[in-house]
Amino acid sequence: MKTTISAKPAEVEKRWVLIDAEGLVVGRLASLIAKRLRGKHLPIFTPHVDCGDNVIVINADKVVFTGKKLWNKRYYRHTGHPGGIKESRPDEILAGRFPERVLEKAVERMLPGGPLSRKQMKNLKIYAGSEHPHEAQQPVTLDVAAMNSKNARQA
Repeated sequence: MKTTISAKPAEVEKRWVLIDAEGLVVGRLASLIAKRLRGKHLPIFTPHVDCGDNVIVINADKVVFTGKKLWNKRYYRHTGHPGGIKESRPDEILAGRFPERVLEKAVERMLPGGPLSRKQMKNLKIYAGSEHPHEAQQPVTLDVAAMNSKNARQA
């Protein structure tokens, strides 16, 4: 009988991955990023160990939604006060001060809640523009649009 391999935190090799989000669909991109952050693409995936990659996303302000989600989708948050529920649409957030939050929240909501997920979210770096300060890590570019024709929105 073969034994199940369980990865130890010391034997995990973290890689750096760069993704250009220009023209990519938000949900498909978020699910791919969540999978990379958790390490589910690796054969040594262990649910209780952070064995995922460090992911850098650039051009997060240029992501697209399919259908009418850009105008019809609603994000809700609560201020903590009675009657303090607030709603916003993706087009408002993308045009606002922090457009990278659309993708960040999409990825965060695809991860299971808990201390490990909060640690894995720290391995995600999202930038609205095309510049990032992680050139020293020599990230490997991942072409998400070429993986599946549905990942990128055609005009």
